[in-house]
Amino acid sequence: MDASTIWAGILQICTVLLILALLYRPLGDWIAHTYASTKDWRVERGVYRLIGVDSRSEQTWQAYTRGVLVISAVGVLFVYAMQRFQAVLPYSLGLPAVPEGLAFNTAVSFVTNTNWQSYSPETTLGYTVQLAGLAVQNFVSAAVGIAVAVALVRGLARRGSPTIGNFWVDLIRGITRLLLPLAIVAAIALLTAGVVQNFAGFTAVDTIAGATQTIPGGPVASQEAIKELGTNGGGFFNANSAHPFENPAPWTSVFEILLLLAIPVAMPRAFGKMIGDNRQGYAILAAMSVIAIVSIAVLTWVESLGLGSAPQLAGAAMEGKETRYGIWGSTLFAGATTLTSTGAVNSMHDSFTALGGMIPMINMMLGEIAPGGVGSGLYGMLVLAVIAVFVGGLLIGRTPEYVGKRIGPTEMKLASLYILVTPTLVLSGLALSFAIPAVRADVESTSIWNPGVHGLSEVIYAFTSAANNNGSAFAGLTANTPWLNAALGTAMLLGRFIPIVLVLALAGTLASQQRVPETVGTLPTHRPQFVGLLVVVAVVVTALTYFPILTLGPLAEGLV
Repeated sequence: MDASTIWAGILQICTVLLILALLYRPLGDWIAHTYASTKDWRVERGVYRLIGVDSRSEQTWQAYTRGVLVISAVGVLFVYAMQRFQAVLPYSLGLPAVPEGLAFNTAVSFVTNTNWQSYSPETTLGYTVQLAGLAVQNFVSAAVGIAVAVALVRGLARRGSPTIGNFWVDLIRGITRLLLPLAIVAAIALLTAGVVQNFAGFTAVDTIAGATQTIPGGPVASQEAIKELGTNGGGFFNANSAHPFENPAPWTSVFEILLLLAIPVAMPRAFGKMIGDNRQGYAILAAMSVIAIVSIAVLTWVESLGLGSAPQLAGAAMEGKETRYGIWGSTLFAGATTLTSTGAVNSMHDSFTALGGMIPMINMMLGEIAPGGVGSGLYGMLVLAVIAVFVGGLLIGRTPEYVGKRIGPTEMKLASLYILVTPTLVLSGLALSFAIPAVRADVESTSIWNPGVHGLSEVIYAFTSAANNNGSAFAGLTANTPWLNAALGTAMLLGRFIPIVLVLALAGTLASQQRVPETVGTLPTHRPQFVGLLVVVAVVVTALTYFPILTLGPLAEGLV
């Protein structure tokens, strides 16, 4: 790799870091103001009247949870029905109804903020389903994630309160004050760069060689903006952000990385602002940053080495990567999209080197906490902070407290259950896929096109992506089968909503507590020592859980 390529890559990374640093305070403060304000916008009051919500009333954690589950269940049913009735909808492009299993998987995928796609979008879904179904859920699912994080922050900030806010108010404000305005600005920026936005359907053109090629169109820019901003990830086209109609130039690739990182990076600032101690926000951000920087650096280094016979013969590991972005642009995007819950890709992760492909897998196994998805990254890191406080208290004999709230048996049970959910789903799905003879035969004969160790890595990646609500894939796996549609759909549902229920229960127990005054026995949680402990806890939990299956998959492939 020549010096100019290295410097161009370093410039990309520095640009991303600089802009995120500039956005951290104003965007974080706006998020905090959005959810702390007592004033409703006129459009919001109209929506509240329409759905029968009193914006001044607050909810217990149980009522808040019911709101999350109700809106999500309605979303699944709505998106499923739209796909099944696609043939009679306007702008269906002549496409037939989506089969039952695939429709279920897709509906669950977009409602859970996963955006896993077991299909080729441009040849499966018409414009109405894409716009009124998938794009709408991109907004709603992202707003749900932010609302849950805000509810947990309120639990830490409040004293002796039986309530944690109003879910419907948090949901509407997340859309009207945060996601929609930013998405409009982002869509306009993408339009100026050449991202497609039309209703042209399929256009047949004659190529220079005299052949005929079909060019797809569609309302792409509007969906691309919220796809990245809401850490959703589902592409309008099968090639996702590697497609020139979604991501036409190197600078738009950097812009899309900024979109998917902006809100998650700003959430710690909102956390610090809402609890009245910005130092706590900086500590959470520091832990996220350490994990992210190490991950992206290792991924870029491994891919730059080009380990393996084919990359060594070719001179670089460029198979599956766009020459527009190169190795550095591809690894930066891959790291960012799997450190968040986005799942968008500008290169094919299945074509990464064996050890390079393992890094995005590990990013998801960490729980996507650095900085994570919109909302989900913050509440995931706060749960780990609760565990770190408890561990730190045991190590040095200090009282386990976090930002003035005592961490007792109830809080630890909820936090422990939280970190067990996704590993259980990943390992159970993987085990069932190979332990049941009929299912194993189907997976090996239909889904895995790369038999052997790499085929196992593809299945590991699929269940890791689904259970952690990421949505990216090792694309060599054929997932549109009855078993994988059902199994991955179930993993997405449980991986999204069981942790949310546990987080909201934790918010309720914390909100009901009175604030504990700091003493000499209180463990400081804003200092570098705690940041280091938090990073170690995050890594150790993942290492102990997933290391055995990594040795059977990408490690075995990369070290032979």
